[in-house]
Amino acid sequence: MKRIPARELLDDDAGTAREVAGSLADIDLLNRRCGGVSTTARLVQRVAGVTGQRQFSMLDVATGSGNTVRGVRARLARRGIQLRLTLLDRQASHFSPRHDEEQVVGDALALPFRDGSFDLIASCLFAHHLGPADVASFVREALRCARVAVLINDLIRHPVPWAAARAGRLIYRSRLTRFDAPASVLQAYTPQEMQSLLEPIGAARTEVTRHYFYRMGVIVWKDRAILNGASARHA
Repeated sequence: MKRIPARELLDDDAGTAREVAGSLADIDLLNRRCGGVSTTARLVQRVAGVTGQRQFSMLDVATGSGNTVRGVRARLARRGIQLRLTLLDRQASHFSPRHDEEQVVGDALALPFRDGSFDLIASCLFAHHLGPADVASFVREALRCARVAVLINDLIRHPVPWAAARAGRLIYRSRLTRFDAPASVLQAYTPQEMQSLLEPIGAARTEVTRHYFYRMGVIVWKDRAILNGASARHA
């Protein structure tokens, strides 16, 4: 399938407050059932396995309601891994009622944080909104703010999830999702495309993996010393 960029309706909150809330709820449901929570949890587990850390500070970029990453935190807590979350979104109205994490309104391409502010910078269903040059810009900016790695969880462009996104119109709460869900798949990247986009960044290592229901997981490691230290521990 050819990649077809589109401006999604939720990008501009192009609906009523009720429609926007319904679309955010649709995204939460899809992430719970179709690999959103599980993929990010697996990425964090991979980092924990390499580093030996069991506690991480993590910034979730373009978080929407924040409920998906809260689900990740709950799942990992059952495995003895603790996440201290900070949530960032461009619209304060997207956040669900405050829990115990900091919520920040900001631009993902110009993160309002100092260098090395977090162990991990994560995003879920965000990268496909960006053109190729902006994907690279986002990861560079995220690496600036990360101490360990950048984690990307996104769709894989393929006819099967596109057909599923169209069929989901029968259950979506919001008309925004009826447009945005198929459009998201059509403008998503393949794992090969993502690897090619990130290679020029010059990170210590980039790992691109496939996960449940056509999800792509990406770990961009910041420091080769972390990987070398892990190799030494396992030698």
